[in-house]
Amino acid sequence: MSEGGWFFEAPSAPQPAETSAAFERLYRAFLSARAALGVALLAAQLIAALLATPPAHSTMALSLSYAVAAITLWLMPQLRAGVSARGLARISSVHWWSAIGVDLVLFGALHALDASGVNYGVLFVMPVLMAAVLSPRRLALATAAIATLGLLAAAGWAALRGADAGLKMTQAGLVGGGLFAVSLLAGELSARLAREEKAARGSLALARQQEQLNRLVIDEMQGGVLVVDRRGRVRAMNPAARALLGAADGELSWHLRGRPDWQPLVLALEQAYAGGASAETDVMLPLEGGVSRSLRLRLRFTRQREGSEELCVLFIEDNRELLARTRQEKLAAMGRVSAGIAHEIRNPLAAIAQANALLAEDVSGTRGEQLTKMVASNVQRLKRLVDDVTEVAPGMQPDTQALDASALVQETCEDWALVNGISPGAASRFQLQVAAPGLTALFDAEHLRRVLVNLLDNALRHADAGAGTIRVGLAREGQALDLVVGSAGAPVPPEIERHLFEPFFSTRSRGSGLGLYICRELCERHGARIDYRRAADAAANEFCVRLRTPASA
Repeated sequence: MSEGGWFFEAPSAPQPAETSAAFERLYRAFLSARAALGVALLAAQLIAALLATPPAHSTMALSLSYAVAAITLWLMPQLRAGVSARGLARISSVHWWSAIGVDLVLFGALHALDASGVNYGVLFVMPVLMAAVLSPRRLALATAAIATLGLLAAAGWAALRGADAGLKMTQAGLVGGGLFAVSLLAGELSARLAREEKAARGSLALARQQEQLNRLVIDEMQGGVLVVDRRGRVRAMNPAARALLGAADGELSWHLRGRPDWQPLVLALEQAYAGGASAETDVMLPLEGGVSRSLRLRLRFTRQREGSEELCVLFIEDNRELLARTRQEKLAAMGRVSAGIAHEIRNPLAAIAQANALLAEDVSGTRGEQLTKMVASNVQRLKRLVDDVTEVAPGMQPDTQALDASALVQETCEDWALVNGISPGAASRFQLQVAAPGLTALFDAEHLRRVLVNLLDNALRHADAGAGTIRVGLAREGQALDLVVGSAGAPVPPEIERHLFEPFFSTRSRGSGLGLYICRELCERHGARIDYRRAADAAANEFCVRLRTPASA
């Protein structure tokens, strides 16, 4: 933007759409003013012809010519097609001559040729003002200079015809000085308005960008955000809140009071407004099927400005997720503590094992040999417990790699069956089914073997007797692999199912309670997922491990 108005001095800089639109509005406004001036000028000549001495033919012709030219340019957009700030920045431009240049020529001729004594010099204000607003300052001052020279030339012509030279020159000088003042002031005012409009556009663009960022952040939040007014009308709702409340996409126009299942929200909102302060409460929201969902509400109020309505922002969270997050944090803390304790136990445990081995040599063949065997058994049990705790200690970096899951599952199952004395065959208690050879999974080979052995040991303890009561299957599921270990037997009671993957929870008196917990931790470490489910035929309990593949990574 130049100092003289709506003109861009850098030829290579692209003209913003907003600035171009503002220039178009100003240009059309000046064309309208020129048309009005042409009509007024012609009307003045006609009124003068009716009331007094008719004007000279040259005056009438010039007035009519100006009116026709101004109205034509105003009414025919094709004549001003392609006009821009750059077009009015050059005196050689057709657009400059079609508006400003025509005014200078016709007004100069009108002022010089009229013999009635009417001072038409004031008409030069129109082209000077138009140049000051729409052209750079240098060209605006040049326009004022041309108009002033025209006034001085007309004064000189009048002096040659016998008029008072001093009076005419003084009048021309005063009007010319006024034209320069109008040019400077109008240019400065237009430049200031242009700067303010540019700043306002920048602030508006920044506000819109901030609004988009806020909307994006709110939409991506895992917690629900609901904005309501005092009447309970929903003003905004992010996808998480829509899912928690069971609202459809078109329900933003609803009132909270419009749905019976949202009445707990209405009650909490009314209590918060009555208290006049932020609040935090739990509500039970009824859902379909006769079940309810426990929600944690945090109500915050916007700052009320003069003339604005106070709004309430409800942050909604599912209490189940809060409890799960809290439990996960406690488990992580407990894992760090357990890892530290396990590390401290490892050294004295090794010393106990070594001392017990030496003692066993001295008491061989006596009653003390049985005691040393008991010590060795419990030392091995403690050692396995320490290894299990260390295995899932936080901070361990996973060594995830592509491996042949088909071959690894086949080999691990055969070794496990051999160790546990299970014979292969159609009547065997153990059955393995691998959908295809060469199925590739992303995992650590030793960790996957550990997960599979833990699940097999768990199935062996709880499976009924009979053929095929322990089953392992590996098959492709979409872009992932499903490793399923099932055992025929009674379903897991609900009070036990909810604690299956928690550490140190076991239904056996001598169990460590870390088997399934280790399976879950190792799966999560490698981007897999493990879940318990009852088989489709309701005859077996299954643990399904969803493994990532290179195609799904």
